[in-house]
Amino acid sequence: MAVQGSWRRAAHGALLLGPDGSAGTTIFAEMTALADQSGAINLGQGFPDYDGPDEVLEAARAAIASGLNQYPPGMGMPVLREAIAEHQQRFYGLEFDPLTEVLVTAGATEALASTILALVEDGDEVLTFEPFYDAYGAVIELANAAHRTVPLRGEGFQPDPDELRAAVTDRTRLILVNDPHNPTGTVLTPEIRALLVELAHQHDAILVTDEVYEHLVYDGERHVPLASLPGARERTVSISSGGKTFSTTGWKIGWITAPAEIVRAIVAVKQFLTFVNGGPFQPAIAAGLRLPDSFFTGLVADMQRKRDLLASGLQAAGFSLTLPAAGYFIVADASALGYEDGAAFCRRLPQLAGVAGVPISAFCHADMAGQYRSLVRFAFCKRLDVLERAAAQLAGLRA
Repeated sequence: MAVQGSWRRAAHGALLLGPDGSAGTTIFAEMTALADQSGAINLGQGFPDYDGPDEVLEAARAAIASGLNQYPPGMGMPVLREAIAEHQQRFYGLEFDPLTEVLVTAGATEALASTILALVEDGDEVLTFEPFYDAYGAVIELANAAHRTVPLRGEGFQPDPDELRAAVTDRTRLILVNDPHNPTGTVLTPEIRALLVELAHQHDAILVTDEVYEHLVYDGERHVPLASLPGARERTVSISSGGKTFSTTGWKIGWITAPAEIVRAIVAVKQFLTFVNGGPFQPAIAAGLRLPDSFFTGLVADMQRKRDLLASGLQAAGFSLTLPAAGYFIVADASALGYEDGAAFCRRLPQLAGVAGVPISAFCHADMAGQYRSLVRFAFCKRLDVLERAAAQLAGLRA
């Protein structure tokens, strides 16, 4: 990859390369380092600053104490695969055989990587929405595929149906759908979901869904998996994980549900990535998936309260924003405060207000970054007292 200047972003947006072409750091690591150096509140990275439910943590401790500390089975422990299949049936009415249609992975990121590497050949096209989670671009590039995108625009960050139709062609091998979406927090409309299924059939593409925020949908709405739509299940690879739902992002327990023949193709690649992972954490996540409905409704209520608290603080500080429909993040427009360059603003923000965020331009290709230049992502998956302090400090931007 040619390097221009002393530093530049790679094709997938967030990675910085050194002058010799060696890997540098990501914008996320840079913002975290700035937060650490300045003592700022880190709302840049999407991880909670609190532990998950006691039942899940205790199940992990019990698994360690009972000796489940060696390699788990290659497809994942039966207890977790069965719990994943039960979860899909319980919440979405989807039936999967835990023996052949469920695969446990090292988080959703490995699930995405093994899926893309298994199903894509040189020169195939992979379509995503833009902005996009930075790992998408990196793995698509690793697979020697062409990364095509459809931008999310407007206050609701929805794709234009005509642009979506034009972007999917017979060269499109995978349509990678992040819904609920990171970084924007948008949830796709029923019309867009139906169009995605229609286009996948029309062009014989496979739908790959990243649904890690499936249990963090707000304002009384519920997540609708693409696989639950008519005609979608047989050509959909659904990906999720326990990290966001159970506040265990460091455990890296993810999963895939898909038709058996697709799972077999993915396992052929996955076995040479991590092979297996997280033995004692697998039964713990299984326990989490089997928690009563009250846990899931309580989780949404708690996170929605945090969303609204941070949103109020950002608005009081002078940012313009639209409340996210789901996820961990709020996207705020710094141009209302006179800052047109979100990346430059983020580099100053720890000193200006003692808070760190991440520019949305880091989630875009270079030729699209300008359309999102003034937008900044803030995480609200933090303790209420931390968010209250962040809101008070951000208010000082208007002083």
